Amino acid sequence: MKSINIKDFYWILPSALILGAGLSSIQPGNWFIGWLSFSFLFLLSFLLLTVSAKWANGDKPLIWIVALAFLFRFSGGVATYLALPIYGYIDDEDQRAGFVYTDAHRRDSQAWELAISEQPILNAFNEKFAYDQYGGLLAFSALIYRYLSPDAHRVLMLVLISALMGTLGIPFLWKALNLKFDENIASASTWIFALYPESILLGGSAMREPYLLAFSTFVLWGFINWQNEKNKISLLWLAIGIAGMLLVSPSIALVTLIILAGWYYFDNQRGQISWWVILLVIVVFIFGMFILSSALTRGNLTGDSPLAVINNFVRESLKWNVFKIEEGSGWVQKLFDEMPAWMQLPFVMVYGFLQPVLPAIFIAPTTIVWRVIGILRSVGWYAMIPLMILSPLAGAGLGQEKKRKVILWLSIIAWAWILFTALRGGGDQWDNPRYRTILFMWQAILAGYVWVWWRETKNAWLWRVVLMELVLIFIFGNWYANRYWYIGLKLPFAQMVGLILGAWALIFVWGIWRDRIQHRV
Repeated sequence: MKSINIKDFYWILPSALILGAGLSSIQPGNWFIGWLSFSFLFLLSFLLLTVSAKWANGDKPLIWIVALAFLFRFSGGVATYLALPIYGYIDDEDQRAGFVYTDAHRRDSQAWELAISEQPILNAFNEKFAYDQYGGLLAFSALIYRYLSPDAHRVLMLVLISALMGTLGIPFLWKALNLKFDENIASASTWIFALYPESILLGGSAMREPYLLAFSTFVLWGFINWQNEKNKISLLWLAIGIAGMLLVSPSIALVTLIILAGWYYFDNQRGQISWWVILLVIVVFIFGMFILSSALTRGNLTGDSPLAVINNFVRESLKWNVFKIEEGSGWVQKLFDEMPAWMQLPFVMVYGFLQPVLPAIFIAPTTIVWRVIGILRSVGWYAMIPLMILSPLAGAGLGQEKKRKVILWLSIIAWAWILFTALRGGGDQWDNPRYRTILFMWQAILAGYVWVWWRETKNAWLWRVVLMELVLIFIFGNWYANRYWYIGLKLPFAQMVGLILGAWALIFVWGIWRDRIQHRV
């Protein structure tokens, strides 16, 4: 394993000092204090990223991925912070403050309030600071402000740390997938993980998703390395990842344990699971349930048990999202009035799955900064959809039994999460993709695997699925163009859906026919 050497400091130290000076110049407060604090954070970031990249033995390809990932997240976060007060919607309080996400703005304000008070940092976990449901990220943010920025509210400190966390998991993902699969899959999955636009946007914001993605990679590396080498140090990384999730979002820790349990089962069907592993998983799962139910109770949810509290939260949130979709859109309200009650939830799920809607961002009126952000986010998700759709097919064709079952298991989990978040976030073009991205590491693994599978097999179904997606975009784009620009063919919504489904059926049947003809030849 390569280690850091004195030559690395020739670029790390000057870069940290120069960038620290630049950020301090555009933030409030004493310039010298800001320069020292920002320089320290840059120095820490560059050291951690350099050490982890060398540890992963990825050489130049991995170094490029890590460098670009950090650059895009950090520069994107600074750019949106500076651009939104000028080119955003100035009537919006969050945008005037330079925040993309309302949650980030509210949590940041409460973190600063706690930092400058005389209260202990652990007060972040009480009900007063309700904008961070779980308290962990709020406590960390307040800690940074109190000890690194005591004289002024420097928002970009948390943006810098988010960029670090959004990038830090990349070497862990690379090394884990190289150990489990091969370098081609590791490279493809890591590029997707690093450059996915929604992940970049979140990585440049003071949100919990960059932390959860980093913790997920720690867990993955610890789990895979322990499976292969039974190294107890690997369990430490797994524990760090799970502990971090419990502090930031206990529900994701529980979901991750389920994913790992399935992976372990399908990868070790003939082996026996140690009793202490089973006991540890049960203890962590129960502990996570109590933490999660306690956090939800802060939001005035009640129940006879932790499971009842969580069940009530899911049920009420789904009902609330259906209501918000209907209330926020006249045409959706009209459709709801015309459709049976049982069709409303499936409609919400499909509508949520398509968010952010690609044709809409090109046509619906908005400002230049939001159009650029919206196009990148939409293109990123719509590029992922064909790869995710084909993940079960690619997994089923894998020759090795254990790996085949693992890929199919991850496909089931990924699709279950995508559809659940489509219901949970409804038609919200911000919360919905954000929830979806929480488990993006697993989606990136699948997408990278499918990409390598297609490159090797040249399977025709990828282009057929892409053609289906283009049909959807074109017909849905015509509907938006007619709605906003009054051009194109005017179609009732039901007829538009029928036209899309009819075109998909033709493509599907034609594909099956072509495959049979080629098989006979």
